[in-house]
Amino acid sequence: MNTVSTLQALRAAIAQARSEGKRIAFVPTMGNLHAGHISLINHAVAQADFVVASIFVNPLQFGPNEDLDNYPRTLADDQEKLQAAGCDLLFTPTVQEMYPAGMEQHTTVSVPGVSKGLCGGSRPGHFDGVATVVCKLLNMVQPDQAMFGEKDYQQLAVIRKMVTDLSIPVRICGVPIVRDTDGLALSSRNGYLNAQERANAPALHRNMQALVAQIQSGQRDYSALFDQFKQDLQAADLRLDYVELRDALSLEPADASSQQLVLLAAAYLGTTRLIDNLIFDL
Repeated sequence: MNTVSTLQALRAAIAQARSEGKRIAFVPTMGNLHAGHISLINHAVAQADFVVASIFVNPLQFGPNEDLDNYPRTLADDQEKLQAAGCDLLFTPTVQEMYPAGMEQHTTVSVPGVSKGLCGGSRPGHFDGVATVVCKLLNMVQPDQAMFGEKDYQQLAVIRKMVTDLSIPVRICGVPIVRDTDGLALSSRNGYLNAQERANAPALHRNMQALVAQIQSGQRDYSALFDQFKQDLQAADLRLDYVELRDALSLEPADASSQQLVLLAAAYLGTTRLIDNLIFDL
């Protein structure tokens, strides 16, 4: 696996792969890789001839009180995992390489509609930062397809709409959530949990499963169901940020015409924010 940190070197490596007729898949990450990230690489390897990954902790998507400075940077370990999984090229740009004129003067991308509410409501400006950096990375790599995890369901919807609206010629592939044996969705931020918090964390997924089962059984008093969900989380020391039922395709609030739904929730455990979702049919 080759590692490059400049746009010039990235494009030279991509041009070489293109000259050999290779189909290119791209997996953008912020590093501190776990099995969920590697599942993205595995899907890319299965569908393309040349796999590119990036590691860039993007300041533009972090709010003023979020964990940018403390976000884990584990490059050497990440390189080993990527190489073992079959990644061909790793792009590790600096902030200067990505935003040479400074972030304050940089053009930003804002995706209306799907970026509002949910995590967009809890983290103002977050999805502008995500859309901007993903747009840049897609233009830098120019892949045939790009892989994104379904754990960040709203992020995936934002990226799909951005690619459609801006006519970016890439196929966006959603990859299913990878979970630990107790059901907790894998996330780099799980490493922030202490032992007791980690033991409590699966309560989010477990109570979401119970909530989905109640909805599928015909219960429709969502206000009462969500109130009980909040209480059940509190019993496990989780503080609810939001829980919402949306149409899985449009991400609009679910209504009587919705056939496939997605339950989305976020909760705090100590200072760590966990997110999860479940897609299901009525």
